[in-house]
This record gives sequence, structure tokens and C-alpha cells, in this order.
Amino acid sequence: MTRGRSKQPTATDQVVSAVLTASRALVAVSARSLADVEDRLTITQFRTLVVLESEVGANLNRLAERLEVTPSTALRSVDRLVNSDLVSRQENPDNRREVMLSLTPEGLRVVHDVTANRRREIARILRRMPDRERNELVSVFAAFAHAAEEPNIPAAAPSSLGW
Repeated sequence: MTRGRSKQPTATDQVVSAVLTASRALVAVSARSLADVEDRLTITQFRTLVVLESEVGANLNRLAERLEVTPSTALRSVDRLVNSDLVSRQENPDNRREVMLSLTPEGLRVVHDVTANRRREIARILRRMPDRERNELVSVFAAFAHAAEEPNIPAAAPSSLGW
């Protein structure tokens, strides 16, 4: 390798840098949106609530799979959320050995409130962008989410976009 010569960034390098920068901004929005509940809820616990909102009646194994963690890790998180009255457990009437998880009314309120905070802040940021560039984001982010194998959530389901 020749000293003094730096490698020119490729188009992919530039896209990766742009996505990382945007990701950093979105993580900051996410962290700020949790400010009202940060004394009792971590970002990981909030993600658990969001998954349970979209997976009504999920069992522990399904939750762990969606969170991409071990069942024991998911169980510890669920225990904390049950103790905080944000998640409830019910026996599955079709399989008594299985426990179904769901949000309590308070858990659902927290998801909706935090999601509303995120939506407001993201909308504020988007309004500062030129119309043409803002409109291009729809197809770009849709393609990115598809490549990441994220499920498509329609815009008509705003509370499901919490995480």
C-alpha cells in the first residue's frame, strides 16, 4: 500500500455513510421520544411492547423470535414489563401449556404516546426538506425496508410504526 494516498470512497461507501448518518438521527429521535417514560422503560423494553402490539397473543417463543433474542432474554424483559403493569400473561385456552402475552391498557397507551411523539418529531424534520427529496424518501425507504426483510406496514396503521 502506498503511503500518502487515500482510497477514494465508492458509491456504496457514500450510501453507507448517508444511511449511518440518517440512522444516527433516527436513533436520536427514538431516544428523545422515550423521554417521558425513560424512568421506567428502556428502548429494548419499548421494542418489546411494539412487537406485542403487532403480535396480539404472541407466546414467549414467538416474541423471542421477533426480537431476535433467546427465550430466556425475552422472559426477563417480559417479567419486568409484567411487574410494571405494561404486559399481561394469559393461559392459551387451546393449549394450557402455552402462555399468551398482550399489552395492558397502560402498555398500549405508552406505545401510542411514544409513537405519537416520534411521528411529530419526524414530521417536523421532514417539513424542513424540499418536497422533491421528501417524496423520494418513500420509495427509497420502502426498498431499504424490503431489502432488510422488514414487513410492510401501511401508512394507515400509524401506531404500528412505533419502533
